[in-house]
Amino acid sequence: MLSPGRTISSRLLRPASWLPFRLCPERTAVNSMQKELIKKHELEKDELRPLYMDFQATTPMDPRVLDAMLPYQVNYYGNPHSRTHAYGWESETAMETARKQVADLIGADPREIIFTSGATESNNMAIKGVARFYQAKKRHVITTQTEHKCVLDSCRILEAEGFEVTYLPVQTNGLLDLQLLESSIRPETSLVSVMTVNNEIGVKQPIEEIGQICRSKGVFLHTDAAQAVGKIPISVSDWKVDLMSISGHKIYGPKGVGALYVRRRPRVRLEPLQSGGGQERGLRSGTVPTPLAVGLGAACSISQKEMEYDHQRVSMLANRLVQKIMSEIPDVVMNGDPEQRYPGCINLSFAYVEGESLLMALKDVALSSGSACTSASLEPSYVLRAIGADEDLAHSSIRFGIGRFTTEQEVDYTAEKCIQHVRRLREMSPLWEMVQEGIDLKSIKWTQH
Repeated sequence: MLSPGRTISSRLLRPASWLPFRLCPERTAVNSMQKELIKKHELEKDELRPLYMDFQATTPMDPRVLDAMLPYQVNYYGNPHSRTHAYGWESETAMETARKQVADLIGADPREIIFTSGATESNNMAIKGVARFYQAKKRHVITTQTEHKCVLDSCRILEAEGFEVTYLPVQTNGLLDLQLLESSIRPETSLVSVMTVNNEIGVKQPIEEIGQICRSKGVFLHTDAAQAVGKIPISVSDWKVDLMSISGHKIYGPKGVGALYVRRRPRVRLEPLQSGGGQERGLRSGTVPTPLAVGLGAACSISQKEMEYDHQRVSMLANRLVQKIMSEIPDVVMNGDPEQRYPGCINLSFAYVEGESLLMALKDVALSSGSACTSASLEPSYVLRAIGADEDLAHSSIRFGIGRFTTEQEVDYTAEKCIQHVRRLREMSPLWEMVQEGIDLKSIKWTQH
């Protein structure tokens, strides 16, 4: 047994399940090749597909959505912007019906809905568009450190154009400090952008309170609601939101379509990103794909009708999963606020287990790691870093996504396999053994040889 404070060679004690946080390029390339070979092997095997537990990445299309779309893929193929014949009129009618279905879900006027290719385009349009339109008098934008990458990258583009951007930190529970937000707003602030539900840890920001602060200061509020629309009740009027991004494939609709809500009163102006025929009130030129718009509308309509039932069922399944895992395994941490959250997004950190190793062990369950590991980097997720998670815990996180079509059997199977593999990986880890012996790992000075 080793005494605390004693120097230990990391080469001797680092187990296979606890990879070093920074690998040399050669080792990284080998890991990348191994992953590609495993992926190819799994795809070539003629076996049952994994269970799907990654509903934050995308959702399967609801069959009712496909039923609504099919006629517009085959029979009603007119351009919705053709005004001189029946083919165009019937497509336009379908498009406007879909626009109303999207608007009804968030309590908006149909004229405030702009069809886009998805939430990434909507976020780009909202942030760049508003900032550039009002840049003569206001050149300051506020966002948070836990936003989706497309929001953060849009803000970096604005910084390159000479705008000033404030990236607000969040608290350890993932929630934004409202007093910090209020004190950060300046006379030259044009826009505040805060995500409604975080895609990685499921935390739900107090958008209604943020909206009141922004409205009282005369600043526009944009929210990326891709993970919230259709899952929690939303009212853009009550929330005082000025712009809202929506994604089709996050609410059991088709991929390649989304929407941007742009308030008309008080009016929000934005500079369009692309030029052309002036469709969508001149804000998003290009032919609206009628089948995709119909699919988004149908998905919104179904979500509105079944939201309460879906939420209750997802909450039940989420509680079942968390209780099963936490009752069997010690040293498991749920990331993000336990109350202010969407229950279908569960991010758990399993201490003394490398997240990538656990993902590979759970190959018969489709999950994602909270650790943003790529072939070039093994840096932990910036969201987990922003909430102050220890680097080792950030590397050991797994995101479980539960949705409309998840079954109790799938939840039970996932929990059982997770428990089994976490125990196995910990048994392989000298770090776990040291902790069991009462050694404080933080007191050890690791050296490289």
